Formats: sequence, structure tokens, C-alpha cells
Amino acid sequence: MSQNNCCSTSTTNNADCCNTVNTASTGCCTNTIMTASATLSYKDYFGAWKVRWGIGRMSYSVVPGLYALGTPNFTSPVLVSANYKLTFDTLRKNLTGLDCWILILDTKGVNVWCAAGKGTFGTEELINRIKQTKLTEIVAHRRLILPQLGASGVNSNEVSRRSGFTVVFGPVRASDIKEFLSSGNKATRDMRTVKFTLWDRLVLTPMELVASIKVSMIIFGVLFLLNLFANRPFGALDLLLYITALLIGTVLTPALLPLIPGKAFAFKGWLLGAISTGYILWTNGWLTSPFLLLGIGYMLAMPAYSAFLAMNFTGASTYTSPSGVLKEMKIALPFIAVSLVVGIVLILIKTIMG
Repeated sequence: MSQNNCCSTSTTNNADCCNTVNTASTGCCTNTIMTASATLSYKDYFGAWKVRWGIGRMSYSVVPGLYALGTPNFTSPVLVSANYKLTFDTLRKNLTGLDCWILILDTKGVNVWCAAGKGTFGTEELINRIKQTKLTEIVAHRRLILPQLGASGVNSNEVSRRSGFTVVFGPVRASDIKEFLSSGNKATRDMRTVKFTLWDRLVLTPMELVASIKVSMIIFGVLFLLNLFANRPFGALDLLLYITALLIGTVLTPALLPLIPGKAFAFKGWLLGAISTGYILWTNGWLTSPFLLLGIGYMLAMPAYSAFLAMNFTGASTYTSPSGVLKEMKIALPFIAVSLVVGIVLILIKTIMG
């Protein structure tokens, strides 16, 4: 991507001075327009891989503003998106062969779905970005195409009243945009259907898994110190219980999401955690004397840990609305906290006292 000064005049008749970004070199322009390519580079793919594994996630963004893809003119469509680079890259790679404008909002590096819930992909930011880019002087039409998943953050009537631009909500998936545009901005029922497939869920797991492993390193350090004077040192079975709970919360629960009973993510994670923890404890005799106290501690702590990790996916899932996320957290977090604390205390008592 590169920046070019593209002409911006106050009359529609002169808008075709900006019919391509290449005209920027004429010096007639005062507005800054950036260019984007529909072809992703190796660096783009590598950056996406790193972000999926939680590397540089908080700084993976593009500059907000107006981008020209191909050679758009004053009649070309204007697509609106977030400045999270993974979102931006997904959009532009699905626009191969098209000439269009891409208006990128400042969502603080957050994707459309989450930013709409947070309010950064919202009415005020959209209106301000239209003004800052002088979009009325770039295009002759007054129509913006927004992703459907951003609808919760944008008041289309307010945008129209204050900017003069009509908001049209496009399809859920970027892969349907070409068909949507070619059909005269008409979406089929399938284009409007929100899906959260197995692949959609699994691509979210690496970042949660890495974050959990980082915290686990600290926990393992504490356990190592406790083992120096514990009467019952932590061993392989303790490690198995912990790793199982971690994998259930970060991988297995999202993978099996539609198949697990219940609605709340926390409950789904807790249920799988309770089944696996109970099975491991029972088959190893830790639910009978003299390990009963230890077994109860693990039955309280490990399912709660799985529930907490599973609940992290509520903010990235289309299964739950923003209000639903807050409701689940309000109800689940106290139970998780109490169960974890009591369980850990029982485990430590048995470990230290033997």
C-alpha cells in the first residue's frame, strides 16, 4: 500500500479528476488517498499466521482512511471496513478484478464484529471519516456498503441525515461481495446467514492456546517451588489434569461447540472439563481415600478453569450478542472464581500437608 495525493474538488463534475490514483502525480490534488492491491504478499500471509498465534496482535492494523483498489472513479462503489489488517486483507483479496474505494474506519485494530460491539465501528467514526477523507468530493453517488456484522454499531438513519450517504449492509462474508455487487447490491438469504463453522472456530484457538501457555509457565514455576518442600509433590497426573483442562477450554470446546449441550460457553467448557477431570480422577483412584480431598479440589478447580478459557470465545463468536456476552460473564465469573479458589486451596492443603 502506498499514499498518493489525489485531487479533491468541491464539485461533482471535477470528481473524475480522481478517476485513478495515478492522476495524483499531476499535482492537482489536495486529499490523501492510499492504494491497495487485491493480491496478498508472502509478508501478508506470514503476518496473518503470526497474529493467529498471538504474535503482534495488538499492533496489527492499517492506517484509517480512503484506499483505492484498482482504478476506481467517481461512480465506483465505496466499501467500508475496519483497520484490523486481517480484516482489511480478507476484504481486498476478495475484490480481485474490481475497481472500488475502501473506506477504513479507526477501530483501534479490532475486527468489524468486535468493534461494532465496542462502538469503534460506529456512527460517529463513520461520519467523521467521511468528512476527513472528503468523500463527497471523490464520488458522485451517495452510497456506502458496510459489512452486515457491523450493523449493531451503526445508525444508518443518523449517517444519512448528517453525511448525505445512504448505508447499505452487504453480506456477512467477504467472499460474497463480488456476487453482491454484480447483483445490484442484493443479498441472498445465504449471504445474510451468519455461520460459525468448524474452521471458523479452529482458527481462533491458536491465540487463546498461546496466551494460556504463557500463563502456564508462571504456574509451573510456582509449582516447582512448592515441590521443594511439599509432602506430596506435583507429578505427572497433576500435569495431565491441568493440560487436559487447558486443551478442553482452548481447543475442544470451540471445536465441538454445536454438539455440547447448553447455551453458555462457560457451561459448555465446564461440562467437558468435569467429564474429563472426573474420568481421570476416577480411573486413578483419586476420588477415594486417601486422595479424596485432592480429588475434590481438582473437581472444583479444573472444570472451572476450562469454563473460564472457553468463555474467552464469546467475544469472537457470532453465537452470542454483546449483551449476551456481558450477561454470561456476570453470571459465570463469580461461580468460576469461587470454584477455582476453593479447589486450589484444597489442592494446596493436600500437597503441602500430605
